[in-house]
Amino acid sequence: MPQAPHVFHDPALLRTEIRKAQADGKRVGLVPTMGALHQGHLSLVAESQKSCDLTVVTIFVNPTQFAPGEDFAKYPRTLEADLKLLSEFDPVWVLVPEVDAMYPPGSTTEVKAPEIALPLEGTFRPIHFDGVATIVLKLFQVAPADAAFFGQKDYQQVRVIEEMVRDLIVPIEIVRCPIIRESDGLAMSSRNRYLSSEEREIALSISRSLHDAVQQIVGGETDAQLLRDRIEHALREAGFREIDYVSIASPHTLESVETIEGDVVILVAAKVGTTRLIDNVLVSFPVSS
Repeated sequence: MPQAPHVFHDPALLRTEIRKAQADGKRVGLVPTMGALHQGHLSLVAESQKSCDLTVVTIFVNPTQFAPGEDFAKYPRTLEADLKLLSEFDPVWVLVPEVDAMYPPGSTTEVKAPEIALPLEGTFRPIHFDGVATIVLKLFQVAPADAAFFGQKDYQQVRVIEEMVRDLIVPIEIVRCPIIRESDGLAMSSRNRYLSSEEREIALSISRSLHDAVQQIVGGETDAQLLRDRIEHALREAGFREIDYVSIASPHTLESVETIEGDVVILVAAKVGTTRLIDNVLVSFPVSS
């Protein structure tokens, strides 16, 4: 029988209870989210429960990672539905803090994201990863878990957090989990709900073009620029008018490569209508179809 998860609003109280659980020998997992949960988020909770005795989910729409004109005000907030979804898991604790609890009045301290934040998303959303790094480090303080679980869909974000944890010697394991896709291949995202049926059909060309690129690499194609051009052409043919980037890069540094000689990550960011979508695929050698 599903049970309502234990909800905390006070970060200090949550931290105290986590420390008690850890003192009792429990391994604690953390799943940071901005709410509007979908199966992608729930897959992270499920992954946490495989190796942890207790999972903490945070639901907080972080204002500092949104630039002026981005969708902070209209970002979906569906707390009641989120808690219902989380009731399928046990034991799960949920932190739902107010903004003042995470950013006390007068706060001026922020984390400068590592250099891996500079290309790609960093070019088009220059304050974004500083806001992400700041809130994630705060969450690691108020929810000092043993492991934190992040989805690969936000590939650059995961790399930023991995680098931050390494650089600042934060005692937490970062677990990267696979992208969860809809049955038609669209990467799950809270922003998908903004798409009209026509826009959704256009959006599908992202995952299709990524799949096609992988098949070409399997077939022996090594010219990264040729593949980038083919992906961009496919997106424009499908109806995308605004493409921020198509990158084929080192999965470690995110530096662009010209010849595919080892593992690469292919990353795309493009806008359909007013909705900005990102997706990626990691290609590890040897690859197979």
